Order: sequence, then structure tokens, then C-alpha cells
Amino acid sequence: MANDLNQYQCIGRLGKEPEVRYMANGKAVASFSVAVGSSWKDASGEKREETEWVNVTAFDKLGEICGEYLKKGSQVYISGRLKTDKYEKDGQTRYSTKVIADRMQMLGGKTEGGQESPAPAPRRSNAPGSAASYGSAGGEPKTGFDDMDDDIPF
Repeated sequence: MANDLNQYQCIGRLGKEPEVRYMANGKAVASFSVAVGSSWKDASGEKREETEWVNVTAFDKLGEICGEYLKKGSQVYISGRLKTDKYEKDGQTRYSTKVIADRMQMLGGKTEGGQESPAPAPRRSNAPGSAASYGSAGGEPKTGFDDMDDDIPF
């Protein structure tokens, strides 16, 4: 299974405030849901829309950042891996799938009431050439222009 890939990405809006709790070892766990919409035209040419609710869990520093800065209605980019839990309820086996986030980036500018969204100090993205995002690695924002010389050819 070394060649398998378990990667999920989405852009959506938070359905409610993140719930943050702390494990016995003191590490944060943030849980929240993101509404991800899609639209298409059906066979008769009418526009159709659908919303999928995605459950997200973020751990450690990323969980703390999500709990502090994400608010209901915030637009956000989430990247992570899918995890399905199996449990029993009322004698029936049930399954619940969620995203274990490894990267989050706040999108949009203003929240309800016209106030600017506060932004935490950026953390280095694991993806080369990406805009500043919040992930599990620390450091300064990586913008994709870090390796450019001062000599611009035009």
C-alpha cells in the first residue's frame, strides 16, 4: 500500500463554531463541519445545487488555531486525509467519515458585521509555491517567491 494516496481538499464555509477540547496530554482537538456546495445543469437545462457537509478534525497547534480564528460562516480551505470510524448504535453497525486536517487556510476577507477577520501569524505550508497557509510545520509564510533573485528579466 506504499503507492496509495489518501488526500482530501475542499473549500467551503463553517456551519458552526469549532468545538475545541483537550486530550489528557494537553494537546488540542478541534471539530467542525464545512458546507461544500456544487452546482450543475440537469438534462432539462435547469440549474441544480447540492451541499455536502464535511466533518473535520484538527489536532495540536492547528486545532488551537482553528478554534481561535474560525467562526460560523467563515470560508476556509481544508486539506487532509479521510478517516472512517466504525461504531455500534442501537445494535446496528454504523460508519462515520471525517477529514483529519493537516492544513487550513482562511479565505474571504470580512465576517458578519463588516469587521476584518483577525489573522494569526502565518505558518509555513508544506506545498511549494502555495500562498501562506496554516499547517503542522512552523516558520514564516512560504509565498512561492522565496527563491527568486532580485533581477527581474522584464
